[in-house]
Amino acid sequence: MSPLCFLCSLLLTVFPPFTSPSPTILFQGFNWESCNKKGGWYNFLKKRIPDIASAGITHVWLRPPSQSAAPQGYMPGRLYDLNASSYGSQNELKSLIQAFNKKGIKCLADIVINHRTAEKKDSRGIWCIFEGGTPDKRLDWGPSFICRHDTTYSDGRGHPDSGEPFGPAPDIDHLNPRVQKELSDWMNWLKTEIGFDGWRFDFVKGYAPSITRLYMKNTMPHFAVAEKWDSLSYRQDGKLDGRQDAHRRNLKYWVQAAGGAVTAFDFTTKGILQAAVQGELWRLKDSSGKPPGFIGLLPQNAVTFIDNHDTGSTQRLWPFPSDKVMLGYAYILTHPGTPSIFYDHLFDWVLKKEIGKLAAIRTKNGINTTSRVNILASQSDLYVAAIDDKIITKIGPKMDLRNLIPRNFKVATSGKDYAVWQKK
Repeated sequence: MSPLCFLCSLLLTVFPPFTSPSPTILFQGFNWESCNKKGGWYNFLKKRIPDIASAGITHVWLRPPSQSAAPQGYMPGRLYDLNASSYGSQNELKSLIQAFNKKGIKCLADIVINHRTAEKKDSRGIWCIFEGGTPDKRLDWGPSFICRHDTTYSDGRGHPDSGEPFGPAPDIDHLNPRVQKELSDWMNWLKTEIGFDGWRFDFVKGYAPSITRLYMKNTMPHFAVAEKWDSLSYRQDGKLDGRQDAHRRNLKYWVQAAGGAVTAFDFTTKGILQAAVQGELWRLKDSSGKPPGFIGLLPQNAVTFIDNHDTGSTQRLWPFPSDKVMLGYAYILTHPGTPSIFYDHLFDWVLKKEIGKLAAIRTKNGINTTSRVNILASQSDLYVAAIDDKIITKIGPKMDLRNLIPRNFKVATSGKDYAVWQKK
């Protein structure tokens, strides 16, 4: 074997490509208020599984499972303590995952490891003594496990922060070998003991992409997606810039630096799409005739979405136009990348039937992460694209399609300002 072939073989062994079912459809199984559900969210969501399965979902992203100083779970402390979660007990979580698995649905844990809340103060009176939630010393750390430049909490002995700072809680030193080992062990415990199959990495800007690469290698998830949320480019008048190439390239560079096996939420596509559906559908075609988001560069590593617990829900930090949500789903469920459906839209907005039809069309026609897109029209009031020469998607109010739809295609589903055709 040549040295080059040996190297390629070694890389595939260390970072094998995902073997997820194709097409994969992700579902975010919570919103910002799920922690307040009477009787516990795990028990409540379990009752929704038949509807989730019938919508064509293959993977469900669940909340951070550990004890947390904030009820939503994003200020974790005792990582092994799954009984102090506001969503339910460890046994209720395991029962939920088992119920999903019986329907052929895999579950992703929300991995919040950039920062961590302490259990008690040290001799200086600073909250920096961590406990892992077990009788032994696993994840029991002190101030030296905090990044050196996090001067609010650190004792100055940790490594420099390899990413962006996080003010509300201590930034964990991911260059510390014990941190790497014990977090990897904890994540593998979530797989073997609790039943998770993959990860949603929270706030990956907080540490170097090489750290994500390391945890991917050490835990070998079935599927993983990262949250790398950067601001898009805007003009002086506040409108979205016509080109977002730098934004999507940054996602591409991060994925590649993280080893190439992890996916990333396509914030580029979200930003462009939610501007495009407001009378600017010309935005949905880049200068080379491809989709303008991350799916136009590395669709196999892109997870598209309309809203999540931060951008939508009760936080509404960057919401999709509420009257255009189905136009968004008509786009992401018929285009490449891995589409993600938000809990609120499927259930609270009573869009299960419409979204389910689009998901069924995707599955029936085998539209997947690397499907080919041929954009036939991209005007202010009309977007038409053929995907894999199997389906055609139309978005926008314009009804005059001229000869864009071949006679051997028939309408598979339609709604206000959108339609999808498939071959007869």
